[in-house]
Amino acid sequence: PDNAFKIKDLGEVHYFLGIEVLYTDHGLLLTQRKFTNELLQEFGCCSARSVACPLDYRVKLQPDDGEPLSDPTQYRRLIGKLNFLTNTRPDIAFAVQHLSQFLQLPRQPHMKAAFHVLQYLKTEPALGILLSNSPTFDLLAYCDADWASCPHTHRSVSGFVVFLGNTLISWKSKKQVTVSLSSAEAEYRSLRRLTAELAWLSRLLSELTLPSITPIPVKCDNLVAIYIAKNPVFYERTKHIE
Repeated sequence: PDNAFKIKDLGEVHYFLGIEVLYTDHGLLLTQRKFTNELLQEFGCCSARSVACPLDYRVKLQPDDGEPLSDPTQYRRLIGKLNFLTNTRPDIAFAVQHLSQFLQLPRQPHMKAAFHVLQYLKTEPALGILLSNSPTFDLLAYCDADWASCPHTHRSVSGFVVFLGNTLISWKSKKQVTVSLSSAEAEYRSLRRLTAELAWLSRLLSELTLPSITPIPVKCDNLVAIYIAKNPVFYERTKHIE
C-alpha cells in the first residue's frame, strides 16, 4: 500500500475519535470512559448519586409539562453529547431517543431526566462494547416494540440489536413514523426495520469476503407478527403490507 499512498505506521490503536481501545484476553473493548468522565464533570455530576436505570420509570414526560428552560442550548448540547455516547453505550439508546423529542422546547422535567441519565452513567463510566476474538461469524438479531409508548402521539418505539458471533455490531431505538393500531402491527414494523438493517449488513459482510451467513435468525416475542411474517395472507389489518 505504501507504493500508492505514503502511510505512517503508528502501531496499535489505543484512542480514535474519542473512543478508547483496550486490549483484553477476550478481544477489544471499545469504551468512551474519558468522554463520559469529562461529560460528568462539565455538568457537575461527579458527586451525584448513582442510579441503576437510565430513566425513572415513574416519570412520564410530556412536551408541555413544567417551566421552559431559560437556556435551552444547555439541554441540546447535553443530548447531543449523549447521542455521541451511544456509539459504545447501547444501554442508553432508548433514553436518548426519548429525550431527543423535546429538543425544540425543553423544559425543567426534561432537563431533570437528562441529568438522571448522567447519574446512570456515573455508575459504570467505563462500560463499552466488546469486539470478541471468537472465530464465529454467524448473525443473530433480536427486535421488540413498545406499543403506543408515546402518550402524546400514541406512536410506538422500535428497538433491535444485531450480533456477529458474540459481538454486538448494530443497535437502534427509534420512534415509529406512523401510529400502529395494535401491538402486532407495531412488532411487525419493528421486524421490517430490522430486516432492512440485516439486508444491508449481509451485503456489507459479503463485500468483506465473509462466508455465506444466510439465513439469519431473527427473534421476536410477538406470535401474531411472526405468523404474519411466515404467512403473508392479506387480512383487513395487513392489506397495506407488501
